[in-house]
Amino acid sequence: MANAATKHAFKNILASLPKPGGGEYGKFYSLPALNDPRIDKLPYSIRILLESAIRNCDNLQVTKNDVEKIIDWEITSPKLAEIPFKPARCLLMDNTGVPAVVDLAAMRDVMEKFSSDPYKINPLIPVDTVIDHAVRVDVARSHDALDKNMELEFDRNKERFGFLKWASTAFHNMQVFPPGSGTVHQVNIEYLARVVFNTDGIMYPDSVVGTDSHTTMSNALGVAGWGVGGIEAVVAMLGQPMGMVLPGVVGFKLTGKLRDGVTATDLVLTITQMLRKHGAVGKFVEFYGVGVGELSLPTRATIANMSPEYGATMAFFPVDQVALDYLKLTGRSDETVSMIEAYLRANKMFVECHEPHTERVYSSYLELDLNEVEPCVSGPKRPHDRVPLKEMKSDWHACLDNEVGFKGFAVPKEHQGKVVKFDFHGQPAEIKHGSVVLAAICSSTNTSNPSVIIGAGLVAKKACELGLEVKPWVKTSLTPGSVVAREYLKHSGLQDYLNHQGFHLAAFGCATCVGNSGDLDESVSAAITENDIVVAGVLSANRNFEGRVHPLTRANYLASPPLVVAYALAGTVDIDFEKEPIGVGKDGKEVYFRDIWPTTEEIEQVVKSSVLPHMFTQTYESIMKCNQRWNELSVPETALYPWDPSSTYIRNPPYFEGMAMSLPGAPTVKDAYCLLNLGDSITTDHISYSGSIPDGSPAAEYLRACGVDRKKFSSYGGRRGNNEVVVRGAFANMRIVNKLMDGKVGPRTIHVPTGEEFFVFDAAMKYKSEGHDTIIIAGAEYGSGSSRDSAAKGPMLLGVKAVVAKSFERIHRSNLVGMGVIPLCFKAGEDADSLGLTGHERYTIHLPTSISEIRPGQDVTVTTDDRRSFTCTLRLDTEFCCRSGGAGIFQSWTRDPLLGSTRAWIFFISINLCLFMILWFHDIFRSS
Repeated sequence: MANAATKHAFKNILASLPKPGGGEYGKFYSLPALNDPRIDKLPYSIRILLESAIRNCDNLQVTKNDVEKIIDWEITSPKLAEIPFKPARCLLMDNTGVPAVVDLAAMRDVMEKFSSDPYKINPLIPVDTVIDHAVRVDVARSHDALDKNMELEFDRNKERFGFLKWASTAFHNMQVFPPGSGTVHQVNIEYLARVVFNTDGIMYPDSVVGTDSHTTMSNALGVAGWGVGGIEAVVAMLGQPMGMVLPGVVGFKLTGKLRDGVTATDLVLTITQMLRKHGAVGKFVEFYGVGVGELSLPTRATIANMSPEYGATMAFFPVDQVALDYLKLTGRSDETVSMIEAYLRANKMFVECHEPHTERVYSSYLELDLNEVEPCVSGPKRPHDRVPLKEMKSDWHACLDNEVGFKGFAVPKEHQGKVVKFDFHGQPAEIKHGSVVLAAICSSTNTSNPSVIIGAGLVAKKACELGLEVKPWVKTSLTPGSVVAREYLKHSGLQDYLNHQGFHLAAFGCATCVGNSGDLDESVSAAITENDIVVAGVLSANRNFEGRVHPLTRANYLASPPLVVAYALAGTVDIDFEKEPIGVGKDGKEVYFRDIWPTTEEIEQVVKSSVLPHMFTQTYESIMKCNQRWNELSVPETALYPWDPSSTYIRNPPYFEGMAMSLPGAPTVKDAYCLLNLGDSITTDHISYSGSIPDGSPAAEYLRACGVDRKKFSSYGGRRGNNEVVVRGAFANMRIVNKLMDGKVGPRTIHVPTGEEFFVFDAAMKYKSEGHDTIIIAGAEYGSGSSRDSAAKGPMLLGVKAVVAKSFERIHRSNLVGMGVIPLCFKAGEDADSLGLTGHERYTIHLPTSISEIRPGQDVTVTTDDRRSFTCTLRLDTEFCCRSGGAGIFQSWTRDPLLGSTRAWIFFISINLCLFMILWFHDIFRSS
C-alpha cells in the first residue's frame, strides 16, 4: 500500500473552510487553489472525479498523471483515457448484495486457511445494505396486504436475512436496513446521501457505487453515483481504486416549464428516448439551463433514476438551492445544510439556476423545451419505446399486426377482436387482447416524487366520486419505495380512495418492477393461457423487458402512477383517452379521462400541505428498530460464517477452492460450440432471470431434490447466494429467443453435435462433460438492464468462455471481465448474420498467450471449423482490465468450479485488485 511519504501529493492545496460565526467546518482540497483556468470549463460531474483523484493521490494507486488527465478532460476523454476512481461509500441491495457479501465471507475463510487474520477482509469505506428486493405481491387488494406479504417474505427469506444480519455485526462499516425500509435508492436520497462528507476534519464530495443500477437516483442531489456489479462493489469495499475510462459528458440543456397535467414520468420517458437516439452509453449526462430550476428535486431524481434505461453511467444535477431545500425537507439539520452549501460554493461545485453556462464544455449537446413534453407511456417491451398517449390506441393495433419483436405480437387479424368470457369467483368477467390484468404503482422510478403519488390518489378520488371502479380481476397494488409515502397519503386522506380502487399498500420495496408481482388469480391465468390472449400490465416502474414483470403479461407499459390508475379503471390499453370514455359513472353518464385527471395546481396544493419534514425525521429515527421480525432474528457472533452445507439459499461459493499463489498460463478457446445465438437487446433479465422459479425447470428440480416444497421455491433473485441456483437460472427467462431454436421461445437450446433439444443448463452440462468449450453469439446492447453479477457468474458456471456481440452494456461487460468471460465485439457493420454465422459452427479464438501482451481494445482473430475467419475487438477497455481481467480470464480456464476445483485468483485479481491485492496479501502474510 502507499507509504506516508507519497500519501496526499497535493497536500499544499489544503484550505480551511470557515464557519460564518467563527471557527471552521474543516479542511478541504481546494480546486481554485490549483489556479488552473481549465477547471472552470470542466463539467461539474468531472470536477467531482478531479477532487477524488487529488485527495487520494499517493503516486501509487492514484498518480499526478491521473490528476492531469482529468484536468485536461476536454482533450483526454475523446482518447478514452483511463483513470482510477475511489468512491466515498458503497450501496448494496439484497438480491445483488447477498452474493457480494457471500464472496467477502468466503474470502475470510481463505484468510483463516492461510493462518492469517480473517478480520483483514473488511470494508474500508461505509457500506449500506437495504433489503428491498425480497418481497412479493402475494396478497393484493386487501387491508392486511402489507403485513401478510411481509410475513410471507420472512418465511421464505429468513435464512438470507439472518446471513445479512450476521454480516452487519461481523463486518465493520456495514449497516443493514431491515425489510420494509423502502427501496435502496429511495433510502439513499432521503437519508443516506451526505452530499458532502466531513471525515476527521477533511471535507469532500459524496460519491457512491451501488449494486442497484438505479443508484443514479442520488445524482439529483449532486452525488456522483452509479450502478456496478457485485464484483466491482467488492473492489470498492476493500478500498481499491476502480479503473474507469474518463467519460464523455452530454450537456443536456432544459428550457421552459412543463405544461399543466404533464408529469415527471412523461418527462423522463421523453428524455430516455432522446438520449437513446443521441447515444449516451458509458457517458455522463449533465443537466443545465433555466429549465432545471423549474424542476423539483424529486422530478430530477426521476430523471436520474432512469440513467440505465438510456444507457448513461449517470445523469448529474449539480447542487443548487432546490437541492438544499430538499435536504431540509427530508430532515437534514440547518447546520449540515449550511456546511454543504459553504463547501460546494468554496470548491466551485455549486450552481445558480440563472448562472450562464457558456463557460462549461461538454462532449456533445442536447436541448429540450419542457413545454413540448406531452403525456406518454413506453412499451410494450422496452423503456425507450415511447408512445404519446394520444397515439396509444393506433400504436397498440400496430403492435398486434407487426411481426413478433420489440413492437409486435403477430396476432392474426381475424383473432384480434376475440373476447374470452370466464367466471371470476362467481362474477362474470371477460378479457381480450389489450386487457389490463396487472396495474402496479411501483417503487422504482416514481416514488421519490410525491407529486405523482398524490396525483394517483387524486385520480382515484375523482373516480370514486363519479362512481367508477377498477374491475375486480385486475391485480392492483401500491408498493412505494419510501415508508414516508404512507404518511403523506394518510395525512391527505387519499389512501382511502386508493384502497377503494384496489391500490392497497402491499409492500415497501421493489416488487412488481423486479418480477415479484406474484400470481394472477387462477381463473385469469387460465383464461389467458388457454386462449393465447396478449394481455397487458401497466406499471410506474422503469423496466418492462420481456418476461420481467409477469410471465403472462406479454405487453407491459411504463406509465406515471396517475396513468396506472386511469388504465386500471379503463381495463384496457386499447383506448383513445381523448375520444373514448373510461366507463359509465353512477349517474349513468359516460366518464372521460379529462373528468378524472387532476391539474398541476391541485397536486401542488396537496403536496404542500401533506408532505412535511417531520414525516422523514420520524420515519428514519425508528426505521432500524420497528421491524419486530427482524429484531427477533438470532445470528452467531463469529468472524467466520458457519456455512450450512444443506442450505438452498446461502452456500460457500466454489471460487476459492484449491487457491494458489501463482498464475498459470492460458490456452486459447479452441473448437468451442455456440451455446446460444441471440439477437439485440438481450438484457440481464434474459441472462439471469430474477422472477419466480417455475416447476419443471432445472432450478426447480434441484430444489425438489433438496426437499424444498413448490410453495417455497421463491425466486431466482432471492436465491442468488446459492451458486447452484445461479447456474440453473442462467438464460432461464421464458421469453428468451435463441436462433438455434428456429422460432421457439424459451430457455432451451440445441446440443449442436447431436441436434438434441435441452434446457440451456442441461445442454451446457453435456458440453462440459464432453470436454467442450462454449461461447455465446449476440447482437447489440448485450447485457442491458439491471446490474447483477449473477448474469456473469451464471454463464461462467455454465462453462461459457466468451461472448461475441455487436455491443455491450457497461456494467455487464465489466462483470464478464471480472468473471473471466471474454467480451468480444464484432467490427462495425458486421454481425453474425452478415458474416453468415448460424451458431452451428465451432469457434477458435486466437488470444495472446500472456497477460503482458494484452492491450485495451486490441484486435482478436476468430476462426471457424468451416475455414471462415473474422476479426473482433477485445473489450478489455482499460489497462486495469487487461492486467486483472486478463489474469482472471487466464486463471478461469485452468480449473472447472462445477467439477470441484477452481479459478483461484478470480476475485483477488480479476476484480481489479490485481497487483495491489497481491502486495497486500504478501504484507498480511509477513505480518501474521
